[in-house]
Amino acid sequence: MNKHHEPTGPAADEQITLRGPAELADALPYMMGFHPNDSIVLVALHGSRGRFGGRLRLGIPRSSHEWPPVAEQLAECLVEGSERRGSRPDGIVVFLCQDPAEGETSRRVMERLRPLAQRLRTACGTLEVPVYEALCISDGRYWSYCCPDARCCPPEGSALALPGTSVMAAAAAYAGIQVRGSLREMEGRLAPWTTPAASDQEEALDAAGAALVPRILAEEGREQVATETLELASRLMKRIAETPRAVGWSEADFADDRLITHDEAAAVILGLQDRDTRDRAAHWMEGPAADPALRLWRALARRCVGSYSEHAAAPLTLAGWVCWSTGDEPGARVALGRALCVDPEYVFARLLHQACNEGLDPEALRSCLREESGARAASETPGPSGRRHRPRSRRIRPAAGRKDLRPARRRPGTAAAGNRTRASRRSGQRGTRSGR
Repeated sequence: MNKHHEPTGPAADEQITLRGPAELADALPYMMGFHPNDSIVLVALHGSRGRFGGRLRLGIPRSSHEWPPVAEQLAECLVEGSERRGSRPDGIVVFLCQDPAEGETSRRVMERLRPLAQRLRTACGTLEVPVYEALCISDGRYWSYCCPDARCCPPEGSALALPGTSVMAAAAAYAGIQVRGSLREMEGRLAPWTTPAASDQEEALDAAGAALVPRILAEEGREQVATETLELASRLMKRIAETPRAVGWSEADFADDRLITHDEAAAVILGLQDRDTRDRAAHWMEGPAADPALRLWRALARRCVGSYSEHAAAPLTLAGWVCWSTGDEPGARVALGRALCVDPEYVFARLLHQACNEGLDPEALRSCLREESGARAASETPGPSGRRHRPRSRRIRPAAGRKDLRPARRRPGTAAAGNRTRASRRSGQRGTRSGR
C-alpha cells in the first residue's frame, strides 16, 4: 500500500465548477493523472466554494480488519498535510475505486466497500472535517454513499460519462493535462518479467553477482566497478536514444527490452546497488538525457526477476526521480511507491517520495547534483603533474534529527540521502545491496 498526496491537477487560474456525483466521478482521473484502480482516494476541499486541495491515495487493504486503523491514518494524514501546506480543509470527498473480482458484480463491490466508506466518514468527522461526498467507482459505474435520492443516485448505480465528453475533460485538454491510463497499467510497466526469458535473466544476475560483488565490497575495486557501470549505462542510453520509439506503451517497452542483453542488464543492476554509483546515475535527470535514462531505468526494473526483486529499488527510485524532475508527478509517485513496495526501508525512495508528496521543488536537488557533477569533472581533470585527482565519494545525508522536509529550511540535496552501507543478504551469487 502506498500513500500519495496528489497536488496535480488544473492550473490555479483554471476555474472549473463540478456539480454532483457524476461530474466528481468523471473528474477523478484528471485530478490524479491516472485511473486509480483498487484505491482509496481522499480529496481535501477548501473554502465556501469547495476548492480542491491536497489529494491522497492508498491501495484498498484486502482485509477488512485493517480498515478502521487505515481510515484513521488517512484522515489524519490528509488533514495534517493540508495544514502544513497552508490551511485546514473545510471538507473532504472520498472515492473508493475497485473493479469486480471474477464472478462479482459492481454493485456487490459497492456493498462490500460500504463499511470502509463509513469508517472513512467517521474518521474524518472525528477530526471535525465533514465528508461532503463518498463515491464508489466500479466497472464503469458509480454510486454515492451519501445521497439517498434514487432519482439522481439509483440503487443500480449510474454509468460514467464517455471519455472526453465532460466539462472536466475539455478543461483538462485545454490545460494540457493527460490521463496516463490506469494505475495498474502504470505499475505494469515497472513490474518484473514473468515470461520464460526471466529465468535466463536470473542466471545472468547470478553470474554478474559472482563476478561483481567481491569487487564492490573491496574498496580498491569499487570505484572501477562504478565507472564500468556508469559507462555501460551511458552506452545503453545512447542506444535507446538512437532507436526510433514505438507507438504505444507495451510496444515501446518491448522494443526497449530488446535493446538490452541479459548480461548488460545484470551488470548495471548489480552496479546500481552501490549507493554512490546510484547517486551519480541520478545526474541524468534533465535535458536530452532524461528520456533515455527513464526508459533504461524502467527496463532494468523489469529485469529484477525472481530472487532479485529487491534489487529493483534502485532503478525504480531513479525512474521516479527522473519523472519528478521532468514534471511527471503521477509517474514519480507510482515508481517511488513501487520502490517502497519492494524495499520499504529504501531511504532514497522514502525521501524523494516525501519531498514529492510535500510539493517541494525538485530544483534544489537538481542544483546539488549539477554542482556535484561539475566538481567531480573538475577534480578528475589532469593537473600540472598530469595526475588525476579523484574526489573522495561524498554521500548526501539528511541533517541529524530531521524527520521531515521543509521547503524553506531543507538543505539542498538532502533528498539523496541514504543509510549505511550493508553487505548482501545473500552470500555468493545473489548480489549486493550495499547502500540505499
